[in-house]
Amino acid sequence: MPLSEDEQRILDQIESQLYETDPGLVRGIADTTVYSLARRRLLLAVGGLLVGFALLLGTLQTEGIGFLLAFGGFVIMVLAAMSIEANLRRLGKAGIDQLALDEQLRPARLLRRSSPASRRSRGRRRARRRRARPLNPRRRR
Repeated sequence: MPLSEDEQRILDQIESQLYETDPGLVRGIADTTVYSLARRRLLLAVGGLLVGFALLLGTLQTEGIGFLLAFGGFVIMVLAAMSIEANLRRLGKAGIDQLALDEQLRPARLLRRSSPASRRSRGRRRARRRRARPLNPRRRR
C-alpha cells in the first residue's frame, strides 16, 4: 500500500532531519550490510593466514625455539583457514558475489585513499549518494 502525500512528506522531513543531526548514524546504516561482519572476519582471517605463513617461514630456519615458533605459525595458519572456510559459508553465494563487487576491495581505490584531493571528492560523492538514496531502501517514491 503506497504512502499518502502527507505521509511521504513527513517521512522525507524525518529523513532530512536525521541526515542533518546525525550523519554518522546515517553513514553507518547506509554502509552496513548483512555481510559486513562476515567480510570483516574474512579479511582478518586472511591476514592471520599471512602472518602465520610468515612466522612459519621466518622461524623454521632458526636455532633453539624456532621449531616451536614455526609450529605456532602452522597452528595460526590452520585456525585462520578454518575461519576463512566458516566465514565463506556464512557469506554464501550472494555474499561472495557482493564481496567481489565491493568497491572497498579494489586496489585502485585503496591507492587513492591517501591523497587529500581524493578525500574531498570522496566526501562530495558520499554527500551526493546520501541525497540521492533514501534511508529506507524498501520505500518507493
